Amino acid sequence: MTTLVRDTSSGSLTRDALAVLQPGFTGTTAPDWLLRRIGEGLMSVGLFGRNISTPGQLAALTARLRAERDDVLVAIDEEGGDVTRLEVHTGSSFPGNLALGAVDDTSLTRAVAAELGRRLAACGVDFNWAPSADVNSDPDNPVIGVRSFGADPELVARHTVAYVEGLQGAGVAACTKHFPGHGDTNVDSHLAMPRVDVDLDTLHARELVPFRAAIAAGSKSVMSAHILLPALDPDRPATLSPQILTGLLRQELGFEGLIVTDGMEMQAIASTYGIERGSVLAIAAGADALCVGGGLADEETVLRLRDALVDAVRTGELSEERLADAAARVRALASWTQAHRARGAQAEPGAASEEGTAPGTGIGLVAARRALRVTGAREPFTGPAHVAAFTPVANIAVGDETPWGVGPELARLLPGTTTGAYASDAAVERVLRDAGERRIVAVVRDAHRHPWMAGALDALLAVRPDTAVVEMGVNQAPPRGAPHIATHGAARVCGVAAAEVLAGA
Repeated sequence: MTTLVRDTSSGSLTRDALAVLQPGFTGTTAPDWLLRRIGEGLMSVGLFGRNISTPGQLAALTARLRAERDDVLVAIDEEGGDVTRLEVHTGSSFPGNLALGAVDDTSLTRAVAAELGRRLAACGVDFNWAPSADVNSDPDNPVIGVRSFGADPELVARHTVAYVEGLQGAGVAACTKHFPGHGDTNVDSHLAMPRVDVDLDTLHARELVPFRAAIAAGSKSVMSAHILLPALDPDRPATLSPQILTGLLRQELGFEGLIVTDGMEMQAIASTYGIERGSVLAIAAGADALCVGGGLADEETVLRLRDALVDAVRTGELSEERLADAAARVRALASWTQAHRARGAQAEPGAASEEGTAPGTGIGLVAARRALRVTGAREPFTGPAHVAAFTPVANIAVGDETPWGVGPELARLLPGTTTGAYASDAAVERVLRDAGERRIVAVVRDAHRHPWMAGALDALLAVRPDTAVVEMGVNQAPPRGAPHIATHGAARVCGVAAAEVLAGA
């Protein structure tokens, strides 16, 4: 167990308040206010797609942050698959968790996580808010879905362990999320407060199984979920619950690492408690670091939260010892990542190269190909196709700026292929008109959750039974199409793998 040492220097209360924040910012260079706050004690910075353009730019950005203090934690929400920040504008070179769970080869999952970790480390990123250890027991879950390894707790547990081992073996701290489990929800906590209404026996037999395994495997961090679990705490969501963060996670499960909150500006917290009040309650409940910056990415937010924590200590609402303990845990993780960076620099001088986020055809594509499940006729297309992408509204975690589908990859293999995007109000007649004489590839995402999408497929297959169907979400609906291809995710490499099958490549 790490000994936690209090910072007793002048202004330690303010430094501790800054140390527990993990804010974001806008732009691809570090703003002056952020550098100034790092100098004053801010220990972490969170990166999102808006902060990344090229591997070289990212490496320069992280180097600039560390010029202010060498042990600053640079965090990112890089799950691979549908949720990518490194490749936000191109789609990920790695399939996501559901694809890896479908293959169910832990050595493959470990290798994918290790390569992702290597790319992160090469660009100076040393803390990844991943993996998702949620058991996706509700197939209608609007926010987890393909981000989960699957619906079986033991499968999720063994792949969570493999992911943690691969990532941390590359010197990047893992953050197992969303504790105590966001899989059995049908509400997105970005938008409202989800509830998981199951008894304690179910929670221990299902939700908590992957987290117990991750803790035993040495996950450096765990992220809390903004969900209400009445069996554990009828009043407060997990992020704000002493019973869940301190009682269950710390005391019962024995986790000694860093407890990080999910984004404090998410509506499950912000609309009920406000981010200042919510942040104080989270630290008091046992959280050590406050993730904020996905939506609020400015200096004012940092100062508001800093001052709220300082004021809470001064009024007695938050104990000074609890804040100091939280800050010390952040510093302990920063020391671990700093030591790994130093060892990596000795072993591989100049490793932070342009290779860091370059699209590759290595382990990620191997995994995506292995994850495919093809049903029905497999006769390849012999000429140009028309790709009809039935496009649902993206959830906030995924975002709508990352491209997905099979169109560009199929066009590369079958020149002359066209693509059209169709929303819930699109008529099938328009798809047929756009396709002309070309065979159709209907691309869907979670068709079982969208009646309009299922209806469009029914109408299309009734007229054009030779239509191929590519499901790039949770493969819950009965397979149909000639053929039906389940990719188990919408990463770029999943589209490459599906296009290869369609073209007979």
